[in-house]
Amino acid sequence: MISLRDLANRELLDLVPYEPGKPVDDVARELGLDPSSIIKLASNENPLGPSPLAVEAMRKSLESAHFYPDGGGFHLRTAIANAFNLGRENVVLGNGSNEIIELLFHTFTRPGIHEIVTSRHAFAVYTLMAQLFGVRAIVVDDVDFTPDLPAMLRAVTPQTRLIFLASPNNPTGTRVTNEALETFLRELPPHVIAVLDEAYYEFLDNPPDTIGHVRNGERVVLMRTFSKIQGLAGLRIGYGLATAEITDLLQRARQPFNANAIAQAGAIAGLADIEHQKKTKAITDEGRQFIESAFARMGLKYVPSSANFVLVHVGDGGEVFKRLMKKGVIIRSMVSYNLPGYIRVSIGTPEQNARFLAELPAALEGLVEVANGERDTPTVGWSPSAIV
Repeated sequence: MISLRDLANRELLDLVPYEPGKPVDDVARELGLDPSSIIKLASNENPLGPSPLAVEAMRKSLESAHFYPDGGGFHLRTAIANAFNLGRENVVLGNGSNEIIELLFHTFTRPGIHEIVTSRHAFAVYTLMAQLFGVRAIVVDDVDFTPDLPAMLRAVTPQTRLIFLASPNNPTGTRVTNEALETFLRELPPHVIAVLDEAYYEFLDNPPDTIGHVRNGERVVLMRTFSKIQGLAGLRIGYGLATAEITDLLQRARQPFNANAIAQAGAIAGLADIEHQKKTKAITDEGRQFIESAFARMGLKYVPSSANFVLVHVGDGGEVFKRLMKKGVIIRSMVSYNLPGYIRVSIGTPEQNARFLAELPAALEGLVEVANGERDTPTVGWSPSAIV
């Protein structure tokens, strides 16, 4: 009898599925913990939750849940376009910005022929999608955990169709300078589309004018999401910004009704709640400085971040992940990113940040030295200067 594996897509057989942050319910069930006692700092989620305006809009939308959503996303695409002084024809919606990645592969690549270029420590889905589509991925080494833009340009071949650049980058938190990005886009050959993953764009103090490249008609696609600063990760709603010519092609690859009605309603309201976005950025900036200062005083090597998470060296990321999980603190091991000595911790509320730092010293026992043998337990409201 022919096995199912013989019938399956051969590119799929060797694919290792993407590993998301561990859910609170899974940890509670596996370890017998009270779910309310667990904190999750693993998936770069918004510690404030969604905008109250978004919650109200989503509840109201439930009254019409028996209708199919607006397949063209007219109102949401209009709201996004107005927010960035673009036309509705410049916006394509996705089931999370991950779907925009898939649409790009459907639209611009052919298996066994085309290539993509990405950086060493970039978001794993770029190379996973390349494998699934039978497209060669050229991976360029970073410099100090930051994408090496000149090297990425040198890696381009006549077969290259997409070049993926995340800034700030996940999982490292690093960003390229505005000047370097301008040079990169200017020197990119016309047969390559620059895919700029801007999931953490709103956390930047001096963001680049990437929208200007769309207005100028350049071959760029900006991927953005409502999962981070908007706090709507559970809705899976993202979008791409590009020229009308590019979005027209992406729309043809898109599944009908890919953005559900509740997500569209929540995203429209969340986009309009500027105050909630400001509060999210403020608590993120404060929490990131708090955690990075603590790492520095503990003598831990960390990568200075421009996003809502920090990558830090702990000796054995998988072991620290397990030890912290037993204490009800979920962070992200970087083993799947080929950074086995590191963990990534998302910025939470002040209370969550303090609890993580309180549990961390014990989790590091025997794995990495902490400055001056520090083993004090910080409490809510403690100052980073308390660690010496």
